[in-house]
Amino acid sequence: MQQKETQIVALNKDHLERAYEQEQLAYAARLLHAGEIVVFPTETVYGLGANALNPRAAEKIFLAKERPFSDPLIVHIADEQGLESLVASIPAAARQLAAAFWPGPLTMILPAGPQVPGLITSGLPNVAVRMPDHPIARALIRAAGIPVAAPSANRFMHVSPTTAQHVYDDLKGRIPLILDGGPCTVGVESTIIDLCTDIPTILRPGGISLEALRQVLPQVQPPQSRQTHTEDLETARVAPGQMLIHYSPKVPTYLFEGSVEAMRQTILDEVKQRQRQGEQVGVLIADEDLNAFHESGAIVYSLGNTLEQVATRLFAGLRTLEDAGVDVILCRNFTAQGLGLAVRDRLLKAAGGKVKTLNNT
Repeated sequence: MQQKETQIVALNKDHLERAYEQEQLAYAARLLHAGEIVVFPTETVYGLGANALNPRAAEKIFLAKERPFSDPLIVHIADEQGLESLVASIPAAARQLAAAFWPGPLTMILPAGPQVPGLITSGLPNVAVRMPDHPIARALIRAAGIPVAAPSANRFMHVSPTTAQHVYDDLKGRIPLILDGGPCTVGVESTIIDLCTDIPTILRPGGISLEALRQVLPQVQPPQSRQTHTEDLETARVAPGQMLIHYSPKVPTYLFEGSVEAMRQTILDEVKQRQRQGEQVGVLIADEDLNAFHESGAIVYSLGNTLEQVATRLFAGLRTLEDAGVDVILCRNFTAQGLGLAVRDRLLKAAGGKVKTLNNT
């Protein structure tokens, strides 16, 4: 594709009323109206945005990311009026969830209205919609006055970006503008819930937990095993993030599952074995594991103490170890409760299903 000069513009999300921020938002909005793509921050990850009602503009997203057209896009809106303009109908469940979680990291699959291009939905009759909880994202959508289709702003299947630098590393020369709003606070993508089925079902766990959703809709079902392998790139998917390999570093990655003690010891043993083979090893762990790995010789990245910290730092951790030039990344797992379900989903896909399940769980 034709190379472009990529500009990074830093905005202060707490002072978007200032003249400089307003000028840059207006410039980004003009680019969107002209059919260009623009990167902007959300609370989850950075998004690569285009006018959702312009198929030629949306096509640039797929080309910049090298993303298959079978992988649908999420459409971002700034208010509920935007939802009404995109869907054929709004079920009561959608209104309940919107009242509870919008703006926020929740995407709803709903019947698409006639104005939504088939390119956005991968030819399927439903559309994915969310209202991001980030001042810059919503200010941009309002300034443009259009719904904005936006997947994560990275190369397809690579680790998602949570900083403007991550975006630049992946898409430099492919995009004209990155709006830099600082690091993302949630760190994993939005939860996607399918409201076009008889029973609301999570298709991708994310920033809103199953437990939180069930407080509003008790019948919500957890995600099923729907991931497809990388070679199946032609079949349209109901939602993004359904492949077995996704959010993945460029080096082999392995996930360890078991009790904390078993994971810690097994990873240490694996580090020693691989070091004897001459490999540089990166490990992705929690703060509680740091003492055990202090003299291991591995390159260590700790994700923190709480699940919120783990989710926020996860993608940055994978990218940091990748950039350090390790030959392999070994990751421990976390509880499947709350945000842990989304963390496990991202780790499982980063590892491409390469999981070592330990007996003493």
